[in-house]
Amino acid sequence: MLKLISYRLVLAIPQLLIVSLLVFSLTYLVPGSVAAAILGDAAATPEAIAEVEAHLGLDQPFLVRLFDWYAAALQGDLGTSLLSGQPVTEMVSQRLPATLSLVIGGLVVAIIIGMGLGIYAGVRAGQPRDRAVTGLTAFLQSIPEFWLGQILVVVFVIQLHLAPVLAWTPPSQDVGKWLSGLILPAIALGVGTSALIARQTRTAVAEALGSRYIDTLVAAGVPRRRILWTYAFKNSLVPALAAIGLAVGVLFGVSLVMEKVFSFPGLGTLMLQSVMAKDFPVVQGVALVIGIIVILVNMVLDISYGLINPKARPA
Repeated sequence: MLKLISYRLVLAIPQLLIVSLLVFSLTYLVPGSVAAAILGDAAATPEAIAEVEAHLGLDQPFLVRLFDWYAAALQGDLGTSLLSGQPVTEMVSQRLPATLSLVIGGLVVAIIIGMGLGIYAGVRAGQPRDRAVTGLTAFLQSIPEFWLGQILVVVFVIQLHLAPVLAWTPPSQDVGKWLSGLILPAIALGVGTSALIARQTRTAVAEALGSRYIDTLVAAGVPRRRILWTYAFKNSLVPALAAIGLAVGVLFGVSLVMEKVFSFPGLGTLMLQSVMAKDFPVVQGVALVIGIIVILVNMVLDISYGLINPKARPA
């Protein structure tokens, strides 16, 4: 087991390097000048732009700037906002709890709905109820998350007054308000992603229940409930965990839009504002933090594969 953990940690290093390189490089594809955006149209003369670029180090070669950024990032320094002058690490840490709350809430909803529907359909593979669940998951996957979020706001916030107007309350202030404000965003975010988990779980459960060792257990008189939860469900967890790993990346991407619907002061709002203002250090910092979190989550899931299935462990 220790060898598996070490293997995954070593494998995460090149992944982080590639992600950080892409994040740093993509900002060069954004049209326009950062210095011109800072100065404004009236003051953006060629001389002023050159002066600002020299002051911010934007006139340095690509490799020099990349090396300096790597060196600072390894020390926890993601740079300074070009517009506000605030450290990017501080800006990200202030917004991260809102985004993580939204993503974790959506993931919990996706797992509960997805695994519930997947197990229900997998046990009844080939039956009308299985086909009904398959149609339901296709419908759930086709619903735009931002549209569902707006519908939930109109119905439960504006008309029924069952949910707070301001969805985000820091848990340090009031845990109850934090949870109540998280319900609608989590549902809107997690419903569509649950279809991915449901399909993988359904297929894995159906295949496990159709295996020969299940026939042996049935012939031995083992209760069906025990066969399902002790044997079939355990063997179907690996594909389900793989689907959950994919779902995490999807949830982070969709959450950046969902924050706008529910007025969450998260990384998505910060990213949008920074892109519009060409505040590249903030864009790089937010993208790098999200990439690190996704890589770490998938690393934990890969290690979980080894705990469930010894064959997944490196020799």
